[in-house]
Amino acid sequence: MSNLSLWEQIVYQLEMRWQDLLYALLQHIELVFFSMMIAICIGVPLGILITRVKSIEAPVLGVAGILQTIPSLALLGFMIPLFGIGQKTAIAALFLYSLLPIIRNTFTGIKDVDRSMIEAARGMGMKDLQILFKVELPLALSVIMAGIRTSTIINVGTATLAAFIGAGGLGDFIFLGISRNIDALVLIGAFPAAMLALILDFLLGRLEDITTPRGLKV
Repeated sequence: MSNLSLWEQIVYQLEMRWQDLLYALLQHIELVFFSMMIAICIGVPLGILITRVKSIEAPVLGVAGILQTIPSLALLGFMIPLFGIGQKTAIAALFLYSLLPIIRNTFTGIKDVDRSMIEAARGMGMKDLQILFKVELPLALSVIMAGIRTSTIINVGTATLAAFIGAGGLGDFIFLGISRNIDALVLIGAFPAAMLALILDFLLGRLEDITTPRGLKV
């Protein structure tokens, strides 16, 4: 192996481990998908709530900010006593790590909606929920989606650390390569993770285009 070039080592490792790589990729997607679904389902409503209840704005954003500053490995460690070793712990940690951009962007997007539009909607007889779903959220959608895209990209990279707690994913290849000093294994794990982040960012961008009302598109 030492006499082979890096490219030849990569080809050799792929031939030997392509099934393991495919399984690790599917595990990685699973970790990102479930943690992001939970983060969106909780983060967006929280972002909406703090635009309505001013007294909890600072505490919610403060706690989300503190979670973001905790080193990802430490956060994974904190989750182990609660959920044990494995995917549940990784998903819980990734969910907490993804909250801040979603909450902050939801809050910012709604707060930046022109007040005159809201007043016009009220003048047309719309109730609060109608204003939220027909005026504020459509106008704030691009900002909210930016937060979701940011969280997703961070999530894909952070999920590689899930290998430390037996949750699998592409991090298994990266850490195996580091422990055995095999650069080819590190690249086999890192390159799909980078490509996955780019692909998900592109798909979320397309989703944003599709869901944005035609009249709001530039």
